[in-house]
Amino acid sequence: MIAIRPSADRGYRDHGWLQTRHTFSFADFYDPAHVGFRTLRVLNEDQVAPDAGFGTHGHRDMEIITYVIEGALEHRDSLGEGSVIRRGELQRMSAGTGVTHSELNPSTSQSVHFLQIWIQPNRRSLAPSYEQKSIAVEQRRGQLCLIACADGREGSLTLHQDAALFAGVLGAGQRVVHDLGPDRHAWIQVVRGAVEVNRSHLKQGDGAALSAEARVQVRVPEDGAGAEILLFDLG
Repeated sequence: MIAIRPSADRGYRDHGWLQTRHTFSFADFYDPAHVGFRTLRVLNEDQVAPDAGFGTHGHRDMEIITYVIEGALEHRDSLGEGSVIRRGELQRMSAGTGVTHSELNPSTSQSVHFLQIWIQPNRRSLAPSYEQKSIAVEQRRGQLCLIACADGREGSLTLHQDAALFAGVLGAGQRVVHDLGPDRHAWIQVVRGAVEVNRSHLKQGDGAALSAEARVQVRVPEDGAGAEILLFDLG
């Protein structure tokens, strides 16, 4: 079974300095039919104007992953961490018992385009922690590259949850397959381009929930311009 979440149906807010689209209910956007999928709670697509961003604010009891699509994002937090995240770099912050941070666009000329992903942790009141890794775009070409999972294998980020996140950058006509174990579910998010997922067509910004499927097949049309996708394997 596949349920498509069209891009146009996502929540949208224009704050001037921020253009944001919410796949699931978030802040003042509430959609009772879309409050999350399994342990995937938030999937926001944000574009932040030059020299602007999110001032210091707090989180707790959430695994937060930042996936930069274009530009750069400067991160500072109450753990003493400070870094700039660019395309090809990934960040995981476990908010746990509580952490404050800011996310700013350090460029004076280029906007930053990124996905903010929240996954519910497997237990509450974890010690807050931070992790940033470089997983080059080349490692994602033509395949599903593991970028986050519970045991941090293959150089991926470590999650406090039975979940795995894969990224793929596919060319025209390319196809990838992911087998789902018993009682596993998948979410596909199309970051760029257009794909066919188990015979359903998805375009940029679309998402899809898959349950009771043994396999996820993602294919870029022969006449397509390529695509970038995220695949979440969830319990």
